Amino acid sequence: MKFEAYKTQVKHWPENGKHIMAQFDEDTIIVYQAYSDAIADFAVKHQYFGGAYSYTRMSWIKPNFLWMMFRSGWAQKAGQVRVLAIRIKRSFFDEILAQAIPSSFAASEFPTQEIWKQAIETSDVRLQWDPDHDPVGNCLPRRALQLGLRGEMLTRYGKKEILEITDITPFVLQQFAHADLPEQLLIPTESIYRSCI
Repeated sequence: MKFEAYKTQVKHWPENGKHIMAQFDEDTIIVYQAYSDAIADFAVKHQYFGGAYSYTRMSWIKPNFLWMMFRSGWAQKAGQVRVLAIRIKRSFFDEILAQAIPSSFAASEFPTQEIWKQAIETSDVRLQWDPDHDPVGNCLPRRALQLGLRGEMLTRYGKKEILEITDITPFVLQQFAHADLPEQLLIPTESIYRSCI
């Protein structure tokens, strides 16, 4: 993974709109999830999700590091004390995006609520745009993406498509001490993967 000062990166980020911010290269992209010790230990050791991990409920992945930090409270929230960086192929991530159905009718482009409801009941991927947040948790005009996976797509993600699982919790905890110090805060290097507005 590559890291860079938050103060340097934020100058180049869009202030508003819907943007998929991520660390990626020509072939791969990193997404984040936060779990309990039991789930994280198994995932890091075996490089796939199993053990206490549940494939019967929707699992959300986030390509944006700071959105993951807000959601997990910088690895301080119960059940989210271990932050994992999960590298997958861009081709698989793009497949996830192509199958994603917005989590609300208002955010969708479906002509009727009935058609949207049918689509969301049958799709294995749910898409949600949430307010992005700065390092101390302040809400921003920019929107951050999270993707909910279930069914066959979740099984593929958790057991077959992952290239690498890295426990970045020590880094997260180290940088949490600098969350309110933009001059010192380091975060993964991110840029726009795709803009949706």
